[in-house]
Amino acid sequence: MNTLSHERGTRFPELIDKTIGDAFDEVAGNMGDRIAVVSRHEGVRLTYGELRERSDRLAAALLDSGLVPGDRIGIWSHTNVAWLLLQLATAKAGLILVNINPAYRTSELEHALNLVGCKAIVTMVRYRSSEYLNMLRELGKTRLPTLETIWWIDDADCPDEAGAQRFSELLSCAPADSASLRDARREVRPDDAVNIQFTSGTTGLPKAATLSHRNILNNGFFVGECMKLSHEDRVCVPVPMYHCFGMVMGNLACLTHGSTIVYPAERFDAEAVLETVQAEKCTALYGVPTMFIAALNHPRFAQFDMSSLRTGIMAGSPCPIEIMRRVVGDMHLSEITIAYGMTETSPVSCQSTTDTPVEKRVSTVGQVLPHLEVKIVDPLTGQTVERGQPGELCTRGYSVMLGYWNQPERTREAIDADGFMHTGDLATIDAHGYVNIVGRIKDMVIRGGENLYPREIEEFLYTCPNVLDVQVVGVPDKQFGEELCAWIVVRPGAALDDDAVRAFCQGRIAHYKVPKYIRFVDSFPTTVTGKIQKYLIRQIMSKELGLHEQHTA
Repeated sequence: MNTLSHERGTRFPELIDKTIGDAFDEVAGNMGDRIAVVSRHEGVRLTYGELRERSDRLAAALLDSGLVPGDRIGIWSHTNVAWLLLQLATAKAGLILVNINPAYRTSELEHALNLVGCKAIVTMVRYRSSEYLNMLRELGKTRLPTLETIWWIDDADCPDEAGAQRFSELLSCAPADSASLRDARREVRPDDAVNIQFTSGTTGLPKAATLSHRNILNNGFFVGECMKLSHEDRVCVPVPMYHCFGMVMGNLACLTHGSTIVYPAERFDAEAVLETVQAEKCTALYGVPTMFIAALNHPRFAQFDMSSLRTGIMAGSPCPIEIMRRVVGDMHLSEITIAYGMTETSPVSCQSTTDTPVEKRVSTVGQVLPHLEVKIVDPLTGQTVERGQPGELCTRGYSVMLGYWNQPERTREAIDADGFMHTGDLATIDAHGYVNIVGRIKDMVIRGGENLYPREIEEFLYTCPNVLDVQVVGVPDKQFGEELCAWIVVRPGAALDDDAVRAFCQGRIAHYKVPKYIRFVDSFPTTVTGKIQKYLIRQIMSKELGLHEQHTA
């Protein structure tokens, strides 16, 4: 048996050697009258035939507007059917779709659009306090020199349309038969860039991960295979489109299997998710752990019928074992899967399946996907470690990005000479090839020479009956270098204090794993996708405790 932490996925099914447009049209040709997408908040339902026809018209209109294959076009919007149409249309036209985070403000927007040279953008007018169109106008031509065209999604009033065009008019003016689209489609290749996504680093400006048709089409397909998706499935997708979770694991996993995509709301809303699952009889549900926690603890949870659910994906951050058990038991998700990945790998490298033993589904992120390869290396030496030993997870195969747009040095830092993407995640691989994520290299806490993994301590604290959610970080300490700090959300109606937490830990975990600092909070700082921003917790606590000047690492 291989004693090193190195695993290769199977070679079957074969990789899809097609563009996204060709693969979608093939499925749509066989599924014409079946529902492809339901957008509950927009009141829109489109069949596969209708989605194909509208995406063709939009692709032709984009080319007739002056865009040429290879041009970059941004999408700055929460979830809607326009997003899906643009995803398919740009793929067919040979354009590169650039995902803009809805939380961006002017400085981040300026950096993103200029880094990749966006020539056009499709945007919402506004959302809550975010005035998207006004921000674009504020930057203007001087600060956005490559941006020539703005289309606004006209589901909101826009009294001053100067400098922007209606997205609906773009859709309506396209010819039914387009020579320019036929010419463009003949030239598009599976290895061409089709999508750019900005990675959310904690330091420095976001990098532009560039993904090909082959990258994301195949990844979406194999993600769907793990869930055994078919044309009978209806997948509730409350995760945002601008991230791989929504547009690849959501949209492309469904479209490659003839399943129905169901959008419950513009952005995550627990009650909308519960209502949508019941009304649409969804068979699958996606989310990050915080989303599942919010749904499970919604005051009206017990009033909704979840019995149609069977599978789905929990991903985006480590999955608490106790939450996973509640999801399986209370939400009927007996075949839910866990997925692990990152934007730069399209995104999924490892995933459990509907057949994975329950104990593995609640304690690992599954096994390596087909046609991919993973290994665990010593972060200092680069040598592959023995089975069961922690180290940095590296992955290689079709899913690894083309590179960071216009940043060759950053690309070389991430992808080594052998083609392995270095993830920055600490993981182990067991004797059967199951991968367990034990933390981020940057999150590992070194206390008095002991390597402590926050996730291990979080999993333990989740077993405390009064703990609803918990995050553990390291903060600077003069004596030990670092000490542990736990932020805890208490279950509604329960009582908990520092002494009770420490008493719960006493005799159950090693003394050095008991958090020195404990804070009770209502929530954690998160990204738009629901990922916990541990670096902000560290910053807040270091400042509160007066420790920020002691940090030397």
